[in-house]
Amino acid sequence: MLAGLARDGGLYLPETWPQIPSDEMAEFASMPYAHVAARVMRDFVAGDLEPGEFTRLVEDAYETFDDPEVAPLVQIGPQQWICELFHGPTLAFKDIAMQLLAQLMDRALARRGERITIVGATSGDTGGAAVEAFAGREAIDIFILHPNGRVSDVQRRQMTGAAERNVHNIALEGTFDDCQALVKALFNDHALRDRLALAGVNSINWARIMAQIIYYFTSAARLGAPDRAVGFAVPTGNFGDIFAGYAASRMGLPVSRLVIATNENDILARTLASGRYQPKGVIATTSPSMDIQVSSNFERLLFEVSGRSGERVRSMMGELGESGAIQLSGHELEGIQSLFAAHRIDQDEVARTIKRLFQDQNYMADPHTAVGIAAAAREQADADAPMVILGTAHPAKFPEAVKRACGAAPTVPERLEKRLRAEERYDVLGNDYATLAAYLSERSRALVEPQL
Repeated sequence: MLAGLARDGGLYLPETWPQIPSDEMAEFASMPYAHVAARVMRDFVAGDLEPGEFTRLVEDAYETFDDPEVAPLVQIGPQQWICELFHGPTLAFKDIAMQLLAQLMDRALARRGERITIVGATSGDTGGAAVEAFAGREAIDIFILHPNGRVSDVQRRQMTGAAERNVHNIALEGTFDDCQALVKALFNDHALRDRLALAGVNSINWARIMAQIIYYFTSAARLGAPDRAVGFAVPTGNFGDIFAGYAASRMGLPVSRLVIATNENDILARTLASGRYQPKGVIATTSPSMDIQVSSNFERLLFEVSGRSGERVRSMMGELGESGAIQLSGHELEGIQSLFAAHRIDQDEVARTIKRLFQDQNYMADPHTAVGIAAAAREQADADAPMVILGTAHPAKFPEAVKRACGAAPTVPERLEKRLRAEERYDVLGNDYATLAAYLSERSRALVEPQL
């Protein structure tokens, strides 16, 4: 958790997938969210956290949510539900993992008497959620990179309105993929990594994925699991949220289909169609959190479908670095296609989906959730199988796009209004590693003297 990224550049995964017995799973439908969360994650933290202490940390994390269910289900059509994941402090699904991650990191650092420097890249929502969760924590400095001019005004202000001295916002001249590449370069610079005690909170951090598994179980249990399978349509950028669904399926949840809902940055849809993973230029859309061409967590799925072969994944990632593409084997592609589907939804269809849902159901969806709704409609041929669309952000985070689509402006929650009124604090940096490394070194309070 504190390392985030492994020292060889790889990503962490559990050695084995713990199993949730069917009789316990059935009980999740009536259990409080925090209790389900503590049970589902119990085996991942076994040996480090006592069950009672862990449950208290989980409960504290979700006290900040404005809906007692944390991730409520709202029906929008026959056999179609939205799981609303935006009831946390920053109105985005990232809060569900980030609020818990802050609790766990604070506890670990206090026990060790250490400080860390968190560095993260964001395409919009991760940054705001991380700043909200870690602002003001004395043992932590946090640096968040976002692509300058490529996040919504609301998303930017949720990051840059923080006044706490441990928060540093960086607007990078480049794309999210550039931000992500620089963060990975920082972690691969082992001397700097050790000197600044770097830690990551992007979805490459396994603890983020672990916390996102929960709402797959809670929503499926309310719809009849384990007695029937449930499908999920997931607005997808960096592949972390939908990989959590894969993890749930490996832990025993009956999942009929995981639908990758992508915008015009459709690398994952192209990969499932052709077997070739090849990034192209990033296209700016009305769903900016998904404007990504290098989906970091896809590497985790590659590990799974390659028979958990580290050598094969190392070879594929080397191939990506050298040639700019990965060619999956027939067996690997079949392994992905057996559970996953993918649909590319353009901005016109997103706007039509928002308008139709508002007119027909009086339900206002943000552009990212609308991508998921449209993808679910394409995939859901069997009306008897329930489909859950993950509602990843509150529409008030994207007011211009929503109003253009449906003619009505979303209501802005009070907690968001307060942050939007705050004075912004951020620095603009060029897409240069040396400049970024110097910026961190001058501001981090976690400096560790090198061993002589």
